[in-house]
Amino acid sequence: MSIEVTIKDQIANNPILIYMKGNPNQPQCGFSARASQMLMACGQKFAYVDILGNPEIRANLPKVSDWPTFPQLFVDGELVGGCDIMSEMFESGELKTLLDASAAKREQA
Repeated sequence: MSIEVTIKDQIANNPILIYMKGNPNQPQCGFSARASQMLMACGQKFAYVDILGNPEIRANLPKVSDWPTFPQLFVDGELVGGCDIMSEMFESGELKTLLDASAAKREQA
């Protein structure tokens, strides 16, 4: 299986997924730390992929997502964006609304 297919599978099979440096408990950069803290504050379960431990994903995800930087947040298969976009959405309450709606869809299924 190609790395692009692996990435697409990860995005498709994890309703809330963040590609980050490190993990939520031990982020390896400030942007990843802020992004994971915002997700945890929203209260929904999320999956993560440590791109430092997966250099092939780190190299190829920007081609798949058409987004150059990390972290990258995907919700229901769609790229939300990176830390700056997440911060704006978090401050406005939009991030929690988006994550809660994603969780509600899964509960109804």
